[in-house]
Amino acid sequence: MEPTGLDPCIVMKDALDVYRTRVSILKKGYEQERYRLDQINRSFLGAKVVRDITSVDIASYRDLRLQTINSRTGKPLSASTVRLELSLLSNFFDISRIEWGLCEANPVANVRKPKIPPGRDRRLTPREERLILRYCHGHSNPELYSIVVLALETAMRQGEILNLRWEHLHLKSRIAHLPDTKNGTKRDVPLSIKARDAVIRLGVKTNGNVFKYSSHGIKSTWRFMIQKLRIENLHFHDCRHEAVSKLFELGTLDIMEVSAISGHKSLSMLKRYTHLRAGRLVNKLEGNKHRGKQTVLDHLIPYPAIVQESEDGVQVRLLDFDNLIADGPCRDSAIQAAQDALLRQILRAMRASETIPPPDQYLDSIEESCIVMIDPMPVLES
Repeated sequence: MEPTGLDPCIVMKDALDVYRTRVSILKKGYEQERYRLDQINRSFLGAKVVRDITSVDIASYRDLRLQTINSRTGKPLSASTVRLELSLLSNFFDISRIEWGLCEANPVANVRKPKIPPGRDRRLTPREERLILRYCHGHSNPELYSIVVLALETAMRQGEILNLRWEHLHLKSRIAHLPDTKNGTKRDVPLSIKARDAVIRLGVKTNGNVFKYSSHGIKSTWRFMIQKLRIENLHFHDCRHEAVSKLFELGTLDIMEVSAISGHKSLSMLKRYTHLRAGRLVNKLEGNKHRGKQTVLDHLIPYPAIVQESEDGVQVRLLDFDNLIADGPCRDSAIQAAQDALLRQILRAMRASETIPPPDQYLDSIEESCIVMIDPMPVLES
């Protein structure tokens, strides 16, 4: 009998069950790893003796998985998913070789890994953010709004938010203490006023979990919401990406301070999450030249509107402004009136130091084909 109690001729499926109970269960990502183990067990590798598995078998498994269609998305599995499975297999064979004596080499070591895909750079548009927050605010479960606000304001991971406890929230000093994070270290996250209020609205308690949502529950709710709002290719984790990017765009925090907030240990990984909007850099190209002129011109941009024709004439409604409507006897005159009204509205807001909404934040559900762009400063034909 081997010291480990394992048969030298044990098949992969049985050995992976031992790995699950002795190794996987001790990991933070046990739930995700358990799913990967099940995938490997169901493959042709599950029936093979561990010591007989070669690099050719691993390469075949890699190619098979890369051709597998994800039942949820209808697309092939991502390279990242396959890389994670190969990493799990590599760890399994290392332990099998070093601690259990089930094989003489790690067959994964010399197998090419799928190329790492570029990091996601999905940012929320202002309109998407408003749509999501409005939906969450009206949701039957008030926790949803608070969870999404925390994700957008603090850059915390989904698991970190769902595991928040009242005894770790210091609302007076606006600090959320995370005693156990994905990286295995504790972290203190500063809360913006908006993030603090999002927690307070739930009713403050002295101890216990802040949220009752499970990981599966929030994923299901998020997926349903995104489909209902017709927002394409947006994951919950993109809220973290958006929050980290906004921290950089503040211009007041350096990369180490952002890292302390977000919990990224690798600065190279942090760089993947931060894709500053090009628009933020435009003004820097000019330096201090023509700053006042540029400030004015930045606001004189086209805005979306809809044109409605009736027996009494034509009406143009600017979608991003409340009750900004222009009329005319015909389409051309109504659009010209809308241009004049938009220009006056922008200049009036600038003089009064009022906030001017950026375009395309309207929440109306309107077909794109019905939208026209109204330019407050149209180029006049000579």
